[in-house]
Amino acid sequence: MSLDDSIVVSVDTEYLDEQSIPEEDRFVFAYHIRIRNDGDQAATLRSRHWFIANGNADVQEVKGEGVVGEQPTIEPGETYRYSSGSVLSTRVGSMRGYYVMEADDGTLFHATIPVFTLAAPNALN
Repeated sequence: MSLDDSIVVSVDTEYLDEQSIPEEDRFVFAYHIRIRNDGDQAATLRSRHWFIANGNADVQEVKGEGVVGEQPTIEPGETYRYSSGSVLSTRVGSMRGYYVMEADDGTLFHATIPVFTLAAPNALN
């Protein structure tokens, strides 16, 4: 297994109705990330790189160190979880990206964050 395949990222999303103001084109979403290390060495999450697209295909790039103020080290067989959020100007959008990870041996590699949809209730019907 290559290092790039050793980290598996999965995402659950939710629409935050109480923080959204549809009449002002403000749609707020939370996303809950699980990062599982299926490899044979520990890996530290060094940075993130997101591509956030709204329903008009406007894309915003977001880069930064770590996640939610942390640079967690994930041991083989372990899962790291965190939650964050995004505000869109449309009822539907998507996010994708990658984490820059550092293996115990110092090798840097990318862990892919698969594309996921952010959608207000009934937006996709």
